[in-house]
Amino acid sequence: MAEKTTKKARSYEENNQYLISYTRHLERRIRTLETEKQLIEAEKIRLERELRTIRTELDRMKKTPLVTADVVDVLEDNRVIVKSSTGPQFVVHASGIIPKKKIAPGVRVALNQRNFAILEVLPSSKDPLVQAMEVDEAPVYDYSDIGGLKKQINEIRETTEYPFTHPELYERIGIDPPKGVLLCGPPGTGKTLLAKAVAHETRATFIRIIGSELVQKFIGEGARLVREVFQLAKEKAPSIVFIDELDAIGCKRLEVATSGDREVQRTLMQLLSTLDGFESRGEVRILAATNRPDILDEALLRPGRFDRIIHFDFPDEHAQNEIFKIHSRSMNLENPDLSFSEIVNEYKKSSGLRRVDIKGTIEKISGADIKAICMEAGMFAIRRYLNLENDMKDRKITAKEYKAQIRKTVIKMEDFVNSILKVLERKQERSSCALYT
Repeated sequence: MAEKTTKKARSYEENNQYLISYTRHLERRIRTLETEKQLIEAEKIRLERELRTIRTELDRMKKTPLVTADVVDVLEDNRVIVKSSTGPQFVVHASGIIPKKKIAPGVRVALNQRNFAILEVLPSSKDPLVQAMEVDEAPVYDYSDIGGLKKQINEIRETTEYPFTHPELYERIGIDPPKGVLLCGPPGTGKTLLAKAVAHETRATFIRIIGSELVQKFIGEGARLVREVFQLAKEKAPSIVFIDELDAIGCKRLEVATSGDREVQRTLMQLLSTLDGFESRGEVRILAATNRPDILDEALLRPGRFDRIIHFDFPDEHAQNEIFKIHSRSMNLENPDLSFSEIVNEYKKSSGLRRVDIKGTIEKISGADIKAICMEAGMFAIRRYLNLENDMKDRKITAKEYKAQIRKTVIKMEDFVNSILKVLERKQERSSCALYT
């Protein structure tokens, strides 16, 4: 009897342990299934969302395309006269969803193809060329990078910067600030560089145009570009419109002209009307540059269009030294205190056989020429370094002597003398110097 009882007790314990173990297994399985259920439900929600997106996109793709049109007039009975992109005009109704204030003459709208009802108001169209004219990244140049032009910098700041930063001064004095500035002078005297500094310093929107970009092939395209550029300037106001190489479209109008000349004249007349026409320009300042003011149309030069004309001349001796310091401040010079006047005097002392003798050439060196002289002097120093490297390869000098010479590699006075000679020879070859005498 005792053995039977012991066997039953042992069997009972084994069954209990098995049931407990199996129950735990089922609980783990249930937790695993619940986790899988949550993952499946999350995946189901994602797929349902994706399905709704695809169906929405499919419905949108199935919609009938709309017709673009321009509003011509708004009638009193809430009907609208529109001009379709295909040409004819229609009297149509507007959707009640669109606020009435948004529908005005000149606004671009989208029409239903069947009943031509206005379904939405579209943004105004702009030529991609016009949108690309806006300067998003300011140039790296500022006023400290310009030498010898203190007077011109002060005059241009009074026109393009102070009206935006100190408008109360002009109101207190009782005058309107100049709205147009023309920069004129020989090439290389800093006109475009000063415009870059203005773009860097001002907080206003800077729009840059090259005059030749306004010369278009088809009739009316150039005038349209002018209108869109100034419309963009008004939308981005306060803004500055810089027209480089103004003489490309601003030449004097002639009675005898080809069809291309007449198109340029039409563009010029649109520019004249925009600069000082019936409509106010608002907070839009005009900045233009040219190196041929003698061929500009007189209508462009009158006050009201360009209120201030700033002349740029060749730099004098003091200005030349300032420009040289700016361009040579990062250069490794043998004499850090070297001035441009010393270089010119050394050049004049050089051999007459090597010197380019041009009457008044030294006095007519521009800022761009001084920059070229600094660059060429650096190239002469690099050439001397490369010659040392070739000498070492040919075993004319040892590696130790080569390293010692390299440590001493600087730009010497003879490099600047040779660079002046090279720049003046190139300047002598250019016949365009006669235009700016």
